[in-house]
Amino acid sequence: MAITKLILLQDVEDLGLAGEEVSVSPGFARNYLIPKKLATVASAAALKQIAARKEKIEAERRAALEAAQALAAKIAETAVTINMQASDDGHLFGSVTDRAIAEAYAAAGIVFEHQRIRLEAPIRATGEYAVNIKLHQSVMATGKVIIGRI
Repeated sequence: MAITKLILLQDVEDLGLAGEEVSVSPGFARNYLIPKKLATVASAAALKQIAARKEKIEAERRAALEAAQALAAKIAETAVTINMQASDDGHLFGSVTDRAIAEAYAAAGIVFEHQRIRLEAPIRATGEYAVNIKLHQSVMATGKVIIGRI
């Protein structure tokens, strides 16, 4: 299998940090990383470009970490309620997914992408649940979701 060496221009989750040299499959490089300007082909010029931007990259990283920590604090102190149709014994007619949870938090004024929610399986019963939300590489927030019955 062929590999392509790239230098990351931005932090990419589960791959590496900006400025690192990574080896990926040619298709991943050609179809995702390079078109989205997340990486460039490894070369001397690219290394110079990253070295010049190093301070800016570090400042962006610190700002993203601080923003994620602030958002995690908001999530920890906020409980959201989602009302669904359910049977008398509490079994839902349907399920609560990560998208529904993200929308409930957005209605409460806390906005993040639904892909950041880590659910083992969709919620299918009424009750109170602790939901993990990965906001940053090193910040995992735990939110409280209450599933009610209509």
